[in-house]
Amino acid sequence: MDPQALVEAAKYLAAGICMGIGAIGPGVGEGIIGAHALDAMARQPEMATTLLRTMVIADAIAETTGIYSLVVALVLLFVV
Repeated sequence: MDPQALVEAAKYLAAGICMGIGAIGPGVGEGIIGAHALDAMARQPEMATTLLRTMVIADAIAETTGIYSLVVALVLLFVV
């Protein structure tokens, strides 16, 4: 097997693993954030707008982990 082909295969495998594992954390985190925000809105409906705004900010922060893994995967694909 050609060494260059081995590097290409490892590069694609590493990028796939990076995105696969890197997407689990934000997915679980955003689900937990949404569930707890809806629970809080159900308990105190008058705070719904404040809780929604806080939930959206927390979701954006949780999503950054997924974006970082996407950047790493793209670097693996196009730079290495």
